[in-house]
Amino acid sequence: MKLGIVKVKLDREVNSYVVACSTTKEAIVIDPGLPAEKIADQLKGLTVKYILATHCHPGHVAGKDAVKELAGGETGLHSADAKQFLRSADRYLVDGDELQFGEFTLTVLHTPGHTPGSLCFVVANHAFVGDTILAGGIGKQTPETDLRRQMMSIGTKLLRLPMSTALYPGHGPATSLERELAQNPIFRGAPAPR
Repeated sequence: MKLGIVKVKLDREVNSYVVACSTTKEAIVIDPGLPAEKIADQLKGLTVKYILATHCHPGHVAGKDAVKELAGGETGLHSADAKQFLRSADRYLVDGDELQFGEFTLTVLHTPGHTPGSLCFVVANHAFVGDTILAGGIGKQTPETDLRRQMMSIGTKLLRLPMSTALYPGHGPATSLERELAQNPIFRGAPAPR
């Protein structure tokens, strides 16, 4: 079982990810921003099963329908963000949902805070965390950000993952849970994980 992860840098400094099962060539697109063609270029030879948004800020979701048109696949996001940002999808994801692609299972975590419908997606020991947490910080606060909820989501959902989990954020470089606990200023004063 081999997982391929390709980061696609989009407009607004957004990271989109193409996550593929190397055996079956089935793939998931995470955060379909613009330009959609840049994502589609990475999908040659792959069968797209799902096109998922970690949240509905335009940079992370504006290319959703174009990617679907170019590559097929089912679109998915959380209903709270669909309402907040007037977006629709083929399916509305909830905490604990499991999506199969190839030999892998993606687990959905609802991590409200950055937006009411922010999601993180866990595949094996990789977590695609959107703007819930970035290397050395968290996503920019916007009017719909609830920082207290965001910290609770990080504490109750992300910190339950193994420390070695690799984190792939919506902006900036990849990191790991262990590194963020040690270095991210949001954890100053947080208890060390037991």
